[in-house]
Amino acid sequence: MADTPPETDPRANAGVDRPEVPPGDAGFLPASPPRAGLESIVVRVIATAGVVGIGTAIGAILSSSDVSGWIIGLVVSLVSVVLAGMLWRSRRL
Repeated sequence: MADTPPETDPRANAGVDRPEVPPGDAGFLPASPPRAGLESIVVRVIATAGVVGIGTAIGAILSSSDVSGWIIGLVVSLVSVVLAGMLWRSRRL
């Protein structure tokens, strides 16, 4: 540890008081920078395609298990609506 510069040595600043960081303020840069308009649209379209893919997979699994068509439609539509609602409600996309 003798060749470690004092700036990187955690013991060098052990007695130094640091200002309090308010809760929710992670530092200099925001935790999640806002997305550009076009980027946000592209991300949402890709995520929506994922919702469609999940619905298709659920439908295929239920169909191969000889489940009635109306139950497949009900389950796939409910899962799709819930996932799409979560997707479009999200502020991170």
